[in-house]
Amino acid sequence: MLHFKVSDREQISAIGIFLTLVLALAAGMAAIGLIFILCGVNPIFAFEKIFSGSFGSIYGFKETITKAIPLILIGGGLAVVFKAKFWNIGAESQLLMGAIFGTWVGLHWGPALPSPVIVPLMFFAGFVGGAIWGLIPAILKLRFSINEVISTLMLNYICAEFLTLLIVGPWKSKKKFGFPYTDDLPDSAILSLLPGSRIHTATLILAVIAVVVLSVVIYKTRFGYEVRVIGENPDAAKYAGIDFSRTTMQIMVISGGMAGLAGVGEVAGIHHYLSYPDSISSGYGFTAIIVAWLAKLNPIYVIFSGIFFAGILVGGDAIQISLGLPAATVDVFNGTLLIFLIMGDFFTKNKVRLLLGERA
Repeated sequence: MLHFKVSDREQISAIGIFLTLVLALAAGMAAIGLIFILCGVNPIFAFEKIFSGSFGSIYGFKETITKAIPLILIGGGLAVVFKAKFWNIGAESQLLMGAIFGTWVGLHWGPALPSPVIVPLMFFAGFVGGAIWGLIPAILKLRFSINEVISTLMLNYICAEFLTLLIVGPWKSKKKFGFPYTDDLPDSAILSLLPGSRIHTATLILAVIAVVVLSVVIYKTRFGYEVRVIGENPDAAKYAGIDFSRTTMQIMVISGGMAGLAGVGEVAGIHHYLSYPDSISSGYGFTAIIVAWLAKLNPIYVIFSGIFFAGILVGGDAIQISLGLPAATVDVFNGTLLIFLIMGDFFTKNKVRLLLGERA
């Protein structure tokens, strides 16, 4: 009989990790190609449309960078919490909560304050909003042992409904002809754009600086060492005297806060008012999970994986128009890649041997 034996892999070289990542991506693309075939679409033509739509023109590349901004911010924060094996699936709601806090500050204080003052205040408020929403599942896990996957996922729905309640209720604008939007942000609270694009430069700069700083923190500081030890060996972390509760709270403040910054950027840079949740975010909180995995949980690599998946989002819009495929195609694309990336991560940490005539 055939049996498989799984054992820990002692060590794998950087080249081996890179090749495993490339093979995982290639296998994922092959699986996606098969899905295109089953849908009656030429996969080569579909891939060409996706990547030419996002990287094949100046306009497409600008849109790709626009969508990469929230992915870089959120993905960087998720890379930190995933390092500690805290599975934050609630970045979508943390983004929305940041948008809510930032919008409130912009609407109430924006008319009285100049742009150099109100914009940093909005980003600070957005960080606080996302951090508070991120602390909830951390407290639930530490105090009541509630699984963070469930709590963070459920908080997505709670926040989305709360935002909807605001825009159809107390925050609904009287100037929007009955549409469920807030008032427009004042000019002082609106982010400047790169000419000829929708790229809000302040948030882009903030995102790049944030992931660079996080990369240094994770790999060059005591706090980063504690995060990595907790993720790699919780027992060793306890033996070393690392405060698990404190570190968990800190990483969720970072992750939730960075998602909140992304929410402020989307409202102040793109929309200029608060509207339905799926208008504020194109599923950035979920896509950023794959961004973090593709970056191997290294915040600095999130810049490149964020641009890659932003290109898929932009290219997905292109194939909806040109090939008549449903909007869910992008979700299938992203989900398939995530599965194969997780499989690749498994093989970097484990050896699988085929045994004949004996049981593992």
